[in-house]
Amino acid sequence: MQTTAQEIYTQVVRNLSPNERLRLATLILNELVGQQLPSVDQSDTWTQEDQIDIVNFSLQYAATTFSDMEEVEL
Repeated sequence: MQTTAQEIYTQVVRNLSPNERLRLATLILNELVGQQLPSVDQSDTWTQEDQIDIVNFSLQYAATTFSDMEEVEL
């Protein structure tokens, strides 16, 4: 039976100190960067969906942030 990442996290990683978890994460990420896995999308192209998501998030954030402010007349 193959162990899943969630099982490893629950049984091993969760019990480590925060410093050890950070060291483990650093080791994993450094190894992945060194391997240049083809499964990691290195594309820096924004899709139309990405652009819509960022606009929607920005508008939602602005509405939340400025909802308490008085209206300013131009």
